[in-house]
Amino acid sequence: MRIAALVLALVLAFGPLAVRADDVTAAQGVIRAQEQAFIRDDAAAAYSYAAPAIRQIFPAPEIFMSMVQNGYAPVYRHKSFEFGDSKTEGGSVAQRVHIIDANGEAWEALYTLEQQADGSYKITGCSLLKAGQAV
Repeated sequence: MRIAALVLALVLAFGPLAVRADDVTAAQGVIRAQEQAFIRDDAAAAYSYAAPAIRQIFPAPEIFMSMVQNGYAPVYRHKSFEFGDSKTEGGSVAQRVHIIDANGEAWEALYTLEQQADGSYKITGCSLLKAGQAV
């Protein structure tokens, strides 16, 4: 009986961590899939990972891709794209990404994602800052 109570206590205590780890893994998968779509110049695939609010602002894949090419060049073309720290809160994930751009300069990107009604995650934003710059 004591062992069962201990197991139950451990499951209750660590269960949320497993869910959060799964959320982070899912969110990273979405970010990585979009990054790979950018590499392939696949506007439709890249656009499919954007949250509905982003899709309202940029109502077509080509418009979205143009915005990324012009405003997020280090995300669009880079030498290195590595995940950093992440944070979960409710149905949201914030994920840092360390980027080395095509010119060898370091950048920090902060992606935000929200869980959708179907359980998937979609990207709600990306803030880009040159590494070492003050916020």
